[in-house]
Amino acid sequence: MPDTKKLVIVESPTKVKSIAQYLGDGYEVMASVGHIRDLIEPKNLPPELKKGSLGKFSVDVENDFEPYYVVSDQKKKTVADLKRALKDADELLLATDEDREGEAIAWHLIEVLKPKVPVRRMVFHEITREAIEQARDNTREIDSALVDAQETRRILDRLYGYEVSPVLWRKVGPGLSAGRVQSAATRLVVDRERERLAFVAAGYWDLTAQLSPVEQADGNAGSFEARLVRLSGERIATGRDFDDRGQLKSSARTLDEAAASSLAQAIALPSTTVVVSKVESKPYSRRPAAPFTTSTLQQEAARKLRFSARQTMSVAQSLYENGYITYMRTDSPSLSKQATDAARKQAAALYGAATVPDKPRTYSGKNKSAQEAHEAIRPSGETFRTPAELASALRGNDMRLYDLIWKRTVASQMADAKGQTASVTIEASVTEGDNAGAVAELSASGTVITFRGFLQAYEEGRDEERNGSSEPAEAKLPPLEAGQKLDVVDVEAKGHETTPPPRYTEASLVKTLEELGVGRPSTYASIISTIVDRGYVTPRGQALVPSWVAFSVVRLLEEYFGDLVEYDFTAEMEDDLDRIAGGEAARNDWLNSFYFGSEKHKGLRQVIDNLGDIDARTINSIRIDDEITLRIGKYGPYLEIIDPGAPEGATPRRVNIPQDLAPDELTPAKALELIDAPVQTDRVLGINPANGKQVVAKDGRFGPYVTELEPEAPGAISVDEVTVDPETGELIESPAPASAKKKPAAKKAAAAKPRTASLFKSMDLATVDMDTALQLLDLPRVVGADPVTGDEIQAQNGRYGPYLKKGADTRSLTSEDEIFTIDLPGALELFAQPKYGARRASSALKEFDADPVSGKPIKVKDGRFGPYVTDGVTNATIPKNEMVEEVDFERAVQLLADKRAKGPAKKPAAKKAAPAKKAPAKKTTTTRKATTTT
Repeated sequence: MPDTKKLVIVESPTKVKSIAQYLGDGYEVMASVGHIRDLIEPKNLPPELKKGSLGKFSVDVENDFEPYYVVSDQKKKTVADLKRALKDADELLLATDEDREGEAIAWHLIEVLKPKVPVRRMVFHEITREAIEQARDNTREIDSALVDAQETRRILDRLYGYEVSPVLWRKVGPGLSAGRVQSAATRLVVDRERERLAFVAAGYWDLTAQLSPVEQADGNAGSFEARLVRLSGERIATGRDFDDRGQLKSSARTLDEAAASSLAQAIALPSTTVVVSKVESKPYSRRPAAPFTTSTLQQEAARKLRFSARQTMSVAQSLYENGYITYMRTDSPSLSKQATDAARKQAAALYGAATVPDKPRTYSGKNKSAQEAHEAIRPSGETFRTPAELASALRGNDMRLYDLIWKRTVASQMADAKGQTASVTIEASVTEGDNAGAVAELSASGTVITFRGFLQAYEEGRDEERNGSSEPAEAKLPPLEAGQKLDVVDVEAKGHETTPPPRYTEASLVKTLEELGVGRPSTYASIISTIVDRGYVTPRGQALVPSWVAFSVVRLLEEYFGDLVEYDFTAEMEDDLDRIAGGEAARNDWLNSFYFGSEKHKGLRQVIDNLGDIDARTINSIRIDDEITLRIGKYGPYLEIIDPGAPEGATPRRVNIPQDLAPDELTPAKALELIDAPVQTDRVLGINPANGKQVVAKDGRFGPYVTELEPEAPGAISVDEVTVDPETGELIESPAPASAKKKPAAKKAAAAKPRTASLFKSMDLATVDMDTALQLLDLPRVVGADPVTGDEIQAQNGRYGPYLKKGADTRSLTSEDEIFTIDLPGALELFAQPKYGARRASSALKEFDADPVSGKPIKVKDGRFGPYVTDGVTNATIPKNEMVEEVDFERAVQLLADKRAKGPAKKPAAKKAAPAKKAPAKKTTTTRKATTTT
């Protein structure tokens, strides 16, 4: 047989080595490193196309929504390498992931590489020898319906973002964005905060009794706890009987403190008879949870491992690409026969044959989408490797996530947990006090697990539940029977308050998005990352707290783009994309309906054209009470109030809101507290003897600072109008008085900047003295001169903390106080040490083999912004929630690949000049007609 060479293209560089090993000689495996091209930014279109129908979106909405794709600069080398390899190949196998994105990547590769050799599509769900060989022998054609669905989604997102985001820029603030899924997710978080804002706590009382069977001859007695449930036949109210306005929504009876305490005292009296009135026992059974889908894996990793959705997907990607688990983007909880047999065999071996049911368990999902038609996420192979067997191969987060997946998979094929739940009703007949003649009914229950079944391997975590949990805890009651008398050991009256609905966590937000059908599990990690990165949501511990800007954004979208943020509408769009992916709908028809309108859709274009006038002030205002309004301004939120007695038309007083104050904490009472708080007045510290100017201590927008002003100089800038950069202490805003604005000739005088300096973190505005203020104003401080070079050494505060500067050379100081205390010998000693960056450059925290893309050694270093991975060409920051010790070679390669795929940071300064240089882009660009399937 003549020698042949087959070129195999995968998405990730991490897969290359393993797949090449399994395919053997005659195959060259290379990586596209994700998408090789995408829609061009409209500003970068060739000049002759900018004024045409492509100019607004880089999508020709007037000609079947043809997109204008371009190979990105960072992918040109990758494309050139692939073309070079393809010249010597006899066949091309496209082995990208079997989902919409993977199918689209494969299609784009064909469009760009233009192969003249046979092309086959090779798909697999796990990276094992058996799976790769089977995929090699069972190839297929490109699924044009999947490509259409991905392209429709990409064009839909471009139309949505480019039409709606500019409205947000004009009416809320610059740099904001809208998206069909991120906007719905943001609305969910804001809606929950609105519920918390409107929530009114309700107080109620109940009582618990510690009871014990009257001592029997055999001494078999044990105390247990019972809770009051009825009083003279009336049910006693619990937290679930109150609505979010604090109103009772049932006919239950409420107890106040006095009534509960009085009843507790009466039940504790010796004259009160306490008897078991009823004992019920019923079997308890609990099924194991289904194997992981993408969504449930993100939820459970958040609960048990405290992983973010992004971190979960990153670690899972690494485990998949290195052959430890199956494909991690799936909506299906089902297992193949191979996996079912492997799980049952392992459960029997580890926990005993009795823990495995007679028949294999089967699971089916609610999602009928064919988008992610894979197995559940499970350990790879026909025999699962236990975590113990992989102890030397997996470490840190990789091991923790693998262990979770392995346990869940094995447990899913194990027997139910079995036991008995006993419920006991107790009657206490009160004979004295205010409740004389009343019968208090108490209840107690206990669940005893007699056969743990799947619980030996795994128990599913739970989200925070409001006002009590419905799942019975495992507890044991003493043997009891009807008519048995009980002793009262203790009785306690307890007061409670209802709690507001809990804020979303990443786990509960993912769960809700899936339940509503908004987005797809494979996109949840990027959705959450986007709303956090945009400043719409801030993580506080595990909770997701919306910003006030998010309130304005959601309000504008609700009032003017109602359909676009309706959860049902967003879910219907996902269903429509699924229909396109299944070949049941046409790409062009759907896009026309969405953008231009139809019986089903009003049409985004029509909505934009008929927005009318949007009052930005109204959109950015929230009424706290009749006299207090919250405004979202250019520099953040603030309260606005017109003081009593102020003349009509007077300027409202503004009060800043603490940055760490969550929206639900800004109650009317809290707003009044902020408004009535003593105003921090300017403190005139004295006159600077060097220049005769007043030195004033002031609390500014970004914190306390000191400044110099001409004493009572006519036309001087008010200290209230000065804004100081919190990092440099420099004046960044100095508006001229109204009179100066009318006189252009006075601009130069008004623009004079007084010296300013931020206080150190250790300093207090109320106690800072004149000497300290002068020291701050005189910064940078000259420490001395280098005796060798003669260069002046200065100590100063900067964006990244205190430091020394000698020419272009710098050294960090350990504290702000050192700025004033360090002497010349100490400074020279610091400069004699290796520079911060150079010190790390010569001694990496970790070193690995060569990167498969660049061919250069990979190192982990510590930099100014934290630890990062580098191959000397590309630098990739290690996420804050990952530990340096847990970064291995595979993770380092993935971080570098992700960074390359993201491309270099954009430089705003080049915006105006960029369009003139884009004419050559034609050579790397193609357009595509949609493929309509019937």
